[in-house]
Amino acid sequence: MNDGTVLLPWFVIRQDDNGNRYRVGRYATKAEAQKIADSLDDRGHKQLYSIERLSPNGSGR
Repeated sequence: MNDGTVLLPWFVIRQDDNGNRYRVGRYATKAEAQKIADSLDDRGHKQLYSIERLSPNGSGR
């Protein structure tokens, strides 16, 4: 990108007990996002953590 912005196409998503989903972080690589999601998941809380890639049209799915 030439405009000086950093592309962070990988999201860490948290899903709570009620099915609500929240973006909790954006990362440059899939490996980085997965590492964070795994570390959050290892805490043993009921929330589910997953990763998603930003689609070409700008949405998180």
